[in-house]
Amino acid sequence: MATADRVIHLYNENGERKDKFTTRPAEKDNKSYIVRAVCFSPDNQKIAIAQSDNIVFIYKIGAEWGEKKSICNKFHQIGGQENSVTCMVWPNERHNELFFGLAEGKVKVGILRNNKSSSVYATESFVVAISSSPDGGSIVSGHLDGTMVTFNLETKAKTKLKHSSIPQALAWGSHILAAGNDGKIAFYEPSGDCFQRFDYSKDEKVKEFTCAAFNATGETAVIGNFNRFYVYNFNSKRPQWDEICCKQIENYYSVTAVAWKADGSRIGIGSLCGSVDVFDVCLKKSKYKGKFEFTYVSLSQVIVKKIDSGQRLVLKSA
Repeated sequence: MATADRVIHLYNENGERKDKFTTRPAEKDNKSYIVRAVCFSPDNQKIAIAQSDNIVFIYKIGAEWGEKKSICNKFHQIGGQENSVTCMVWPNERHNELFFGLAEGKVKVGILRNNKSSSVYATESFVVAISSSPDGGSIVSGHLDGTMVTFNLETKAKTKLKHSSIPQALAWGSHILAAGNDGKIAFYEPSGDCFQRFDYSKDEKVKEFTCAAFNATGETAVIGNFNRFYVYNFNSKRPQWDEICCKQIENYYSVTAVAWKADGSRIGIGSLCGSVDVFDVCLKKSKYKGKFEFTYVSLSQVIVKKIDSGQRLVLKSA
């Protein structure tokens, strides 16, 4: 997790802090930047840090705690504030490519192999959010003018979608989810058609939607708001999205970040006031013969844990 003082903290899955390191400015002694986004590489050996001072750094963190952190790549965007990096995504299965948005409206790719970045496509509007499809084959960017652009990384096919507000909360799972400051959540087909909509605009307690994330299977979505977050499940039999719960936390203020554990069993929620809370996620839990614990994290995924050794196995049905 990144804090406002530009420090990266690394915790284990039990919430114990194991390591920390301070980020570096793009230009020496210029400490007026903020960390805009953090993401792990698909193999979890590297961390990418997107900064507002026009740069993305990639740190090698190693496989064990306490290994030396070293910068292995950097993608510096030469120019003024229009080249400030605003958001970033590292798609599944793409170990060599990292995608990030700029304030001027461009979406760029950083190639780790040769340390170069190039433009993928350009728009006229500030990039507020970016996400990738579960298979890593496509990306979607959200813009300040309310448009969204999907881009297939293989075929280079591009589709433009229009949302009812600025899509600050943007994520791609079984569908593309977009939400902003008008109290509406929409699920879109990649083709651009609206699949389903939820409208909370009449609820005075609902402020703006700030961030969203899908679990690895793309069937469960978490969307952050003010003092609360919503959880949705995709029911493929009916096919429709159902609101599973709304978790309300008084005095929490805005949810600023949300991230899933890779096996779908936990989510981390960051708040404006500086707390990070980890929640267990499951449809149900059961014990079998006193030896195993089954945790059903989605309709197609179960985690089997051996009680005596703590050994875990993730089972997914196709």
